[in-house]
Amino acid sequence: MRIPLLAIWIAAMLVLGAAQAAEPIRIAHVYGKSGPLASYAAQLHTGLRMGFEYATDGTMTVLGRPLEIIEKDTRLRSDRARALLAEAYGQDDVVLAVGDLSSSVALSMLPIAAEYRKILIPQGVADVITGEHWNRYLFRIGRSAAHDAVANAVAVSAPGTCIAAFAQDYPFGRDGIAMYKKAAEKHGARFVHEEYVESGSRELMTPMQRVFDALRETEDCEARVIYGIWAGAGDPFGELQKLELKQHDIKLSTNGNVLDALVDYKRFPGLQGATYYYYEHPDNAVNYWLVVEHFKRYNRPPDFFTAQGMAEAMAIVAALEKAGSTDTEALIEAFEGLRFRSPKGELYIRPEDHQALQPMYHFEVVVEDRIAWAVPKLVRVIEAQELEIPIASRR
Repeated sequence: MRIPLLAIWIAAMLVLGAAQAAEPIRIAHVYGKSGPLASYAAQLHTGLRMGFEYATDGTMTVLGRPLEIIEKDTRLRSDRARALLAEAYGQDDVVLAVGDLSSSVALSMLPIAAEYRKILIPQGVADVITGEHWNRYLFRIGRSAAHDAVANAVAVSAPGTCIAAFAQDYPFGRDGIAMYKKAAEKHGARFVHEEYVESGSRELMTPMQRVFDALRETEDCEARVIYGIWAGAGDPFGELQKLELKQHDIKLSTNGNVLDALVDYKRFPGLQGATYYYYEHPDNAVNYWLVVEHFKRYNRPPDFFTAQGMAEAMAIVAALEKAGSTDTEALIEAFEGLRFRSPKGELYIRPEDHQALQPMYHFEVVVEDRIAWAVPKLVRVIEAQELEIPIASRR
């Protein structure tokens, strides 16, 4: 019996269609897997994988196609990051890429996304990423530096509060203090001193003494707070502890951090601030799953950056499902204004600058002997609508 040519053609098209449907959706994680931020990078990657698992109900498929995650190690080098991202977009034909955690490395990657006209989800926090260096192909799901600054100001500011602040003398430190100051003053606090310390300086007592003296000598204060932004070597908070803080009712304040860094916070019971994530803070089904599963698999709670990686994965899946396609233009339209679930609850991606707006958590350090790190006990959730995150993109 002769088989009609039409039947053969239809069968061939069905086979071809099935093969195309099974073609994986490739996503690249281009990040500093090795290097000084390797522990943070590992958290992000764990969070990504767990987020894809949760968002796909364990199938690891979206739009009927398997997800394939490609890892590329930037070693926190900008030249290497640009080359690897170009390789991912060009040779590996990924739908989109995620990374890098280092803001400076992430900034170097933004033009590559624009060149290849493919989406990049940067993991760094620098405000210039969604500000003056913004382009339409980037979407930031994690917090921005403005989230840290504004949330910390909201946490401790009130009429009658006097604040002195310090940071390292480079753009991240100065910009962070400027944003913090603006938000604190809007909430009625009074700024009395700003101190900027040269990066790498080993002599910290003198600048910390100036901070302390300025606050101590200021009159008509109902509360006194020293706020610091610090990264890397040196122990400015330790130097401040040597001064007469209690006698002058001066409180310390800073941002939240990863669990290993919170070990050092045990020296400062009562310290207050705001944080992006601590596993006991969010109360929702997504975070419950993350905490339980992470304990099962790793015998420890999910950390600061684990939640960010999971949120990024859940945003990607939500955008793919909304777009119904892997086409970049369809995905841009889907990401803009997207509301999606995360370990922190529902997040919203602002169309104007592609920044995900999100709650932060006001905490106070409590020391518990049975726990290795200082517990950032939740004071209250600072809802996203309370945080006036400025729009600085040049659309």
